[in-house]
Amino acid sequence: MKKTLVLALTGSMVTALALSGCSSKQGEAQGGGDSGGGAGKVTLRFATWDTGDLLKIQETIAKNFEAKHPNVKVQVEAYGDGFDQKLAASIGANNAPDVMYMWDFPTYYKNLEPLDERMKSDATLKQDDFYPGLFNYVKIDGTAYGIPAGFTTRVMYYNKKLFDEAGVPQPKEGWTWDEFKSAAQKLTNPAKKQYGFGVRAENDPYDLQGIVWSNGGSFISDDGKTIEGFMNGKPAVEAVGMIGDLVKAKTAVIVGGKNQQSGDDIFKAGKIAMWESGIWPLDGFKEAKVDFGTVSMPVFPGKPVKGVIAESAVSMSKNSKHKEEAWEFIKYYASEEAIKLRTSDLPVRKSVVEGNKLDQDPMYKSFYTMLEASDNTPAFLLSPKWNEVNRNLTSAINAIMLGQNAQESMDTAVRDSQKFFK
Repeated sequence: MKKTLVLALTGSMVTALALSGCSSKQGEAQGGGDSGGGAGKVTLRFATWDTGDLLKIQETIAKNFEAKHPNVKVQVEAYGDGFDQKLAASIGANNAPDVMYMWDFPTYYKNLEPLDERMKSDATLKQDDFYPGLFNYVKIDGTAYGIPAGFTTRVMYYNKKLFDEAGVPQPKEGWTWDEFKSAAQKLTNPAKKQYGFGVRAENDPYDLQGIVWSNGGSFISDDGKTIEGFMNGKPAVEAVGMIGDLVKAKTAVIVGGKNQQSGDDIFKAGKIAMWESGIWPLDGFKEAKVDFGTVSMPVFPGKPVKGVIAESAVSMSKNSKHKEEAWEFIKYYASEEAIKLRTSDLPVRKSVVEGNKLDQDPMYKSFYTMLEASDNTPAFLLSPKWNEVNRNLTSAINAIMLGQNAQESMDTAVRDSQKFFK
């Protein structure tokens, strides 16, 4: 799974996708795969963004699938950091892989095979075993174009040792933002260059949506047509401004900027007591022997906590010549057997979670608690123009973290983005 959702598209990607529309009828005849790989064998091309050890896991999954389907050879194509650019170029050249990792459904869905009918008619998928909220992130206009493969929600990591040394009670489920701010203040010791919380120098608005939703707000209307009164509305301004105020009060410190250590590394060093993130740094914290815990995000008074999901899915090219084989591979990739091999994200199936007792493990339980609270639709799935809007919102949020007025900054973002909604 990608660690961040990069929403900006390059000009080459847009051009490639535009060209793909022109060649769609031709693609139906030519398809995206070939039938090489030996006499009578079908070759499926599978595109992934994983590299290194994670790529080896993908290759193992492919080999295991081949063992179960001797008539199929899976060709794993590692696109790495250039995933979006290479995928868009392959689609534009009418040479898309049969199966691919996917997250940016608004950009690619017209080139993907709708999967609802297959999901409904194929009982072997065991759709009821998936956490239902994950399907909200693979749909455009109510149609599913992918099957969830892995995910993470966002939780609060906290350094137990620092809490105990300061005599501050460790956070518990249902804690409030007021309790969080009080703890951050007590855990700050400038003489030791120790701070209660770490704030990213570059903030992805995607990651902050859960906090905004928790305060009863949103960056955009539910129909995706309006940002006025939402992005610059009181709940959103309060939520984002609250984080900026922590920096102003010097109970939080900016991390991860140019020539700065990352928040993960500073948390490992015991210099920030609380750090908000997904599942990605957890194993690194264990290896560093940090005495830490995880807890669900704080709540605002009288309002339920809300979460946001970073999710990877597997999708099928609508122009694949081997759709039946591609569907079988997608099902296997999302099977219990394959999920157990993958370690970079969290299992999407209830049976795997319950079998490994992750829902009872204090270190992992909060991720699934936040999953239950993640039923909002992120902004990029609601507006086709969100890539452009997101640039202005990112600038506004980063300005707020550097001390600019929250309301004025969000008003500016709305004003500069209104042209995308006309």
